[in-house]
Amino acid sequence: MIITRSPFRISFFGGGTDYPRWFREHGGAVLATTIDKYCYISCRRLPPFFTHKHRIVYSRIENVVDIDEIEHPSVRAVLNWANIAEGLDIHRDGDLPARSGLGSSSAFTVGLAHALYALRGEMVSPKTLASDAIHIEQNLIGENVGSQDQISAAFGGMNLIDFRRDGSFDVEPVIVPPWRLDELHGHLLLLFTGFSRIADAIAKSTIDNVKQREQEQFQMRGMVDEAISILANPNTPIEAFGRLLDASWQYKRRLSDRVSTPHIDEIYEAAIQAGALGGKILGAGGGGFMLLFAKPEHHAKIRERLKHLLHVKFKFDTSGSRIVLYQPNGL
Repeated sequence: MIITRSPFRISFFGGGTDYPRWFREHGGAVLATTIDKYCYISCRRLPPFFTHKHRIVYSRIENVVDIDEIEHPSVRAVLNWANIAEGLDIHRDGDLPARSGLGSSSAFTVGLAHALYALRGEMVSPKTLASDAIHIEQNLIGENVGSQDQISAAFGGMNLIDFRRDGSFDVEPVIVPPWRLDELHGHLLLLFTGFSRIADAIAKSTIDNVKQREQEQFQMRGMVDEAISILANPNTPIEAFGRLLDASWQYKRRLSDRVSTPHIDEIYEAAIQAGALGGKILGAGGGGFMLLFAKPEHHAKIRERLKHLLHVKFKFDTSGSRIVLYQPNGL
């Protein structure tokens, strides 16, 4: 039995510049952090006593003989990529809902690939794991996804991720005093809007609009450096980070008419009226989790104003995908 734990992430700035169509021409950068919410993948060899060869358990249960019969696109792609010949029993569990803007799909892909490496007795670097997951999602599955989620899930921590025109990437931890991170964390609220969405369709509409929204993309890329400067300078009030989030959200909303909805706009406006300085819908948009930034003394008022939404407490996390149980012989 192998169990992997891969973190979900919060992306602060630069989202959209991590799509290959953009960064292969202009380069890109993202500021993101992982949090203490995870995707767990358990994987073991399935004894040959059943009519099925593979069992996959997530929101559904699939019992199949051939890999190509598997309906879950990531599981099917990862098992084919890994040239799996033996029968496997795979279970997915998550701390938060899928399709909610926290990079859960990529955490799944990273975690499953990590488990298969371990099942073969191989250690793998975060960079290899991230690169494999990017290849699987973008090239094998053909999803309209960026490249930041896989990297965050593999590496963990708060990072500046640079995307180069040649397709490579660099990951640089953001170095700031612990008290400054505590200050940032104390100003954040994470709320579930109550509905999930299919990110692929929303991302495709954003990608299709890249040429028409170049100015917004350049502005959002520049905010990555500005945000890091705010965090690194203890003389800069942390509230500047929240105002920058608001500016970024206004640009992000212009990338596609599917990024926001009237309901999301109502939630955001209510939060601003209750004292929030900024925020954003996480991930591609259209639903899922909303991140808000507000002075701590306004949090109670915001939660009361948005009491119909689920408030999720979280902490920053520094660990990337890891093996939490390693018993390759099932003993």
